Amino acid sequence: MTASNTSLSRDTRQVWTRARGILFAVALLIVAGVILALLGTGDRHGRLDPRSTDRNGSRAVAELLKERGVSIRVATSLDEVTAAAGPDSTLLVTAPDLLTDHQQTVLRGVMDNSGGRTVLLAPGTPSVDSLAPGVTAELPDPVTALAPGCSWPEARRAGSANLGGKRYVTTGADPADTCYFSDGLPTLVHLKGTAGSDTVLLGSADLLFNHRLADEGNASLALQLLGSRTHLVWYLPSLADSGDRGVEEESDFLSLIPSGWLWGTLQLAVAAALTAIWRARRLGPLVTERLPVAIRASEATEGRARLYFRANARDRAAAVLRSATRARLAPLVGVPTREAHSPDALLPALSARLSGGETDLRDLLFGPAPTHDAALVLLADQLDALEREVRTS
Repeated sequence: MTASNTSLSRDTRQVWTRARGILFAVALLIVAGVILALLGTGDRHGRLDPRSTDRNGSRAVAELLKERGVSIRVATSLDEVTAAAGPDSTLLVTAPDLLTDHQQTVLRGVMDNSGGRTVLLAPGTPSVDSLAPGVTAELPDPVTALAPGCSWPEARRAGSANLGGKRYVTTGADPADTCYFSDGLPTLVHLKGTAGSDTVLLGSADLLFNHRLADEGNASLALQLLGSRTHLVWYLPSLADSGDRGVEEESDFLSLIPSGWLWGTLQLAVAAALTAIWRARRLGPLVTERLPVAIRASEATEGRARLYFRANARDRAAAVLRSATRARLAPLVGVPTREAHSPDALLPALSARLSGGETDLRDLLFGPAPTHDAALVLLADQLDALEREVRTS
């Protein structure tokens, strides 16, 4: 039995025709990924970031401050703020409400001891009690153009500005400058601290946005609030800031996994086991069905032969050839079909019909499987010759 090219064989052209769609899709995904990676390599920053040129970025006011000789340092952790704050610096906190209790306590100490200015953008109830004692936050109002409504010099020089948002009530004994009133409550509060420090609460950060800086007196007020010192620390709090822990803790991989991972894994294991049992179930014995189309015997024989050849199943092929030959020889020598595969019944009848010995017939019809392809081909030829000899005798 030798391998040959048949209609079922796939040449190089057929393989390429089948695989080119998949290869094209993979190439398209790779090209798209490279393009997206190249587009994402530029600087991209978030809201109120002094490096961002987006609508809600603050690049415009940062450039104006630099022109006035103010150096800007962007800080993303409390440790950076502590190291940079000083009497000649202004500290801008863009999201005070993101700070934890521990961070607020540390930041409050920095505000009291630095001797500089601190500007808090839209601090609410979570942070105003710690960072601005004596002030409470009320419900916000829409942001709109508001007049100063106070005698604080910075506000009077700036004039109207886009403020609103959080509103505040001062309840402390120390005097405070309250400006830009919305429904009777101020949206800007200026508090004087110790050692020459002061704190400014802004109810809204809109006046620092790139697209709002040119409106009303926003630029003037922003420059006066952030440019009164030679250095500006622009603090962008984030959830990744490690300064929210009073004691440094070690974490391992398991601590990062949700607490229900064990039950989830167990449920997945049970589901996988049930799926395996369901897919492995037996619905009953195999039933032979008629083929939907007629197939020529030569094609069926060739297909089965190629399967045996691919599986290197010479023993199975030899067994099929011998079984078919015995089934055809039995009626020719007067042996019942049910005893065609019994050596004791078939071999004596063949020996009486032919001149050959019974031993040779036994080896041919019931012998061991051939060990190589040439022996299998020889066996097929010998079986065919035996059947012709029986028919002609």
